[in-house]
Amino acid sequence: MEKHYGILSTASIVPRFVNAVRNSGEGDIVAIASRSLDKAQEKAAQLGIGRYYGSYQELMEDEQVNIIYVATINSEHYANCLMALEHGKHVICEKPFALKKQQAETLFRLAQERQLFIMEAQKVVFLPVMAAIKARLQAGKLGKVHLIDLTSSCEATYNNWLSSLEAGGGCLYGNASYSIQMLAWLFDRMPVYRAGTAIKAEGGADVQCVINLTVGDDTLVVSKISTRVNAINKAFIYGELGYIEIADYWKAREAIIRYYNGETEVLSFPCQYELTYEVEHIHQCLDQGLLTSPIMSERMTVNTTEMLENIHNRWCE
Repeated sequence: MEKHYGILSTASIVPRFVNAVRNSGEGDIVAIASRSLDKAQEKAAQLGIGRYYGSYQELMEDEQVNIIYVATINSEHYANCLMALEHGKHVICEKPFALKKQQAETLFRLAQERQLFIMEAQKVVFLPVMAAIKARLQAGKLGKVHLIDLTSSCEATYNNWLSSLEAGGGCLYGNASYSIQMLAWLFDRMPVYRAGTAIKAEGGADVQCVINLTVGDDTLVVSKISTRVNAINKAFIYGELGYIEIADYWKAREAIIRYYNGETEVLSFPCQYELTYEVEHIHQCLDQGLLTSPIMSERMTVNTTEMLENIHNRWCE
């Protein structure tokens, strides 16, 4: 099928998605919209997009656009996706897909009713290095995995709304889905939340958090997220026979496996735009007439949304 994208937002991630679509060799970016016509015009000029709109409604009414990419602030994802589906558009929504489980379920149900494709844009599960890691875990190269240590950080000023609770900001909604969904995909089961704590800034948004999870019976996971410090952003997966080290795991091009017998294995997958793999999968799904992704599935999105909502509610009590 023809793939004509409309970009809903001028957010910082938009250029990377646009470049990924173009790098995929399929699909085109035909329009971009913002609530500010000036911002839309500026971003369109920067990215070489032919049409720009000063309202989301105008983008929805563009008859050439058949796929909407939603990259607005977290609190607006649900309303924006709903609007796109109601206008008969396929939907790709940046993570987190929604802030409430009920919202996620509503969007998938409506997409099914309208026979439209919908997917949460989660790049980590499509990275080739993650596929290589999964293959080695399934082959027992590390033996039993007992401990997983995840660290991610970014500056709160990266996006001003990250410090706003009302906007759906904070570490949890901003970054935790990377860890949760990566684990769910690598081990073919959802991790289970056990405990956690957060440091909040003025306004209520969490600026640092630690989440303790388990995968299966005896694999312990510690996920640390911060917008206060520039931490060493790595994932470590420790098994009986060795461990895997993954720098910037949510966008990784490389992983190093250090076996306890002294051997080392480097998994390297250089690429310019890491979102390309996600986009290629989207195009495959559309060509096959699928309504949901078999990898970034409805179940994974709904389960993750439910977990994040429950953790958030605990921290806000």
